[in-house]
Amino acid sequence: MKPLIETIVRALVDYPDEVVVTETADEQTITYTLSVHEEDIGKVIGKQGRTIHAIRTVVYAAASDLPKRVIVQINDKG
Repeated sequence: MKPLIETIVRALVDYPDEVVVTETADEQTITYTLSVHEEDIGKVIGKQGRTIHAIRTVVYAAASDLPKRVIVQINDKG
């Protein structure tokens, strides 16, 4: 799942080398935290959150066969 998120986000941003996805897992969930350059946060979120919503939809569909719930969030550096 991590390479999928990195591939999608790197295509959207101006600073693809600064895209970092960290994975945290517990008993019921897997959380992917996305860190990007601060100038790229708006591009990842998109107007009215449409871009991040689309990214989450793709990731949730790819993770539909997993027994755990998948969460994708953006790390706010500021």
